[in-house]
Amino acid sequence: MAMSKSSDAHDLMKEHRINCAQSVVSVFCEQLGIDLDVGLRAAMAFGGGMARGGNTCGTVTGAYIVLGLAQTISPENPRESVDITYDLVRQFNEKFTAKHGALACRDLLGCDLSTPDGLAKARDEQLFSNVCPDLVRDSVQILEELLKSK
Repeated sequence: MAMSKSSDAHDLMKEHRINCAQSVVSVFCEQLGIDLDVGLRAAMAFGGGMARGGNTCGTVTGAYIVLGLAQTISPENPRESVDITYDLVRQFNEKFTAKHGALACRDLLGCDLSTPDGLAKARDEQLFSNVCPDLVRDSVQILEELLKSK
């Protein structure tokens, strides 16, 4: 029996084979008709709060990528899909923040990956395998809920 997307994404992050944004995007590639390699490359720079910048969490930006890819663009009204995506992103942000209290990587991890000390702390405390997988799982669960209602 196939595991759930959220479990698969959690495990990918726990194994630290790919980054948080990639873990989120990768489990939706087949559903969205996106080649896995393309999805992984599209999400590559977003891990660690945008290339370990500590900004918006990669699980969040990965979710934004999925929400955008899930849209179809109407030739008659291309702006409509942008507005729909923005609304879904707002809903995602509300749900994720309600569960975790923040959207920024530095706030979620309690350290700033953009600094040598912050990155060392994250590695020493094994945050990438102890905290990030749960954030990945929760992002995927929220995405599944939002995409189901779409």
